[in-house]
Amino acid sequence: MDRRTALIWSWLNILTKKRYDALRGVYGSLDKALEAVDEELLRGLGCRQETIYIVLTRLEEFDPDVYEQELKKRSIRFLCIEDGDYPARLKEIGDPPPFLYFRGDLSILDESCIGLVGKREISPYGQRVVEEFVPPFVRAGFVTVSGLALGIDAKVAEETLRAGGKTVAVLGNGLATVSPVINARLADKIVATGGLVLSEFPIDTRPDKFTFPSRNRIIAGLSLGTVVLEAGEGSGALITADLALDYGREVFAVPGQIFDPNYVGCHQILSRGQAKLVTSANAVLQELGVVTRDAGKQTLFEPESREEQVLWKALTAMPQSVNDLVERSGLPAATTGSTLTMMELAGVAKNLGDGRWVRR
Repeated sequence: MDRRTALIWSWLNILTKKRYDALRGVYGSLDKALEAVDEELLRGLGCRQETIYIVLTRLEEFDPDVYEQELKKRSIRFLCIEDGDYPARLKEIGDPPPFLYFRGDLSILDESCIGLVGKREISPYGQRVVEEFVPPFVRAGFVTVSGLALGIDAKVAEETLRAGGKTVAVLGNGLATVSPVINARLADKIVATGGLVLSEFPIDTRPDKFTFPSRNRIIAGLSLGTVVLEAGEGSGALITADLALDYGREVFAVPGQIFDPNYVGCHQILSRGQAKLVTSANAVLQELGVVTRDAGKQTLFEPESREEQVLWKALTAMPQSVNDLVERSGLPAATTGSTLTMMELAGVAKNLGDGRWVRR
């Protein structure tokens, strides 16, 4: 397909792989099909009357040369499914996007990728899960893939960068903007550190209820497996998990407390047998056939005082407040606080915020 043709079809924003195949079957190429675009052709593709009006208007107003200049100015690159560097793993799914826009290093998609998804309203437990799961994936050489939304998505990207890894952020809107805007600097940092920001939509596309499920299929399609780190009932992360199953990819889910609404979705797909229960990144890696060095690794800590010894026994992997630790340890509040600080500096305790602590 001629590049100008590809840009125009992408700008019209109506091509699915099914429609792409249908047009090639009738016209032999998308170049020929473009010459035939009219109301009748669009109606034959299943477009509604409102969509037909929008498409014909966009077609009349579009200038490929101006669009090319805009892409160059924003350092956005473009490719179509017929190009040789189109991601091979994405092409394997039943409904790959015919067009992709990206900033950053596309070649990292040739490496092993793992999808990490979850809620926008991240809980302290969910934060802890991300912090525990991401570093082992990075050490194993995996590229993390998520959506750059608030909550779990952004946390996955941040922890990947902190661990020295590379991450892919798939957006549910065009690359002219980052949504939510608060993550724009994070997107720039992803690109600057060798990662990738990716979208199938023309650069002026705004996010809506239809673009996010489309985004989710790309996350699932790029990844060898998808891990649901935190998901309530009806969470969009469950759509990604369903799509991964449809594509024959592995799906994993982290459990939470049975009374926690943030984990209802995880428990649902686990109870239905749609995901494998995992409590560590190493469990995921082993399921994917990756041999890790960290398996069974334990923290060796020699308390330097009676206070540290008492608190070390009181701390667990579940978050506890300082008041809980004071009660369990029998130490004064001031002593508990100062000792926890010293243990955090030693790397054996972690403050999750809001005065809640866990053992590392």
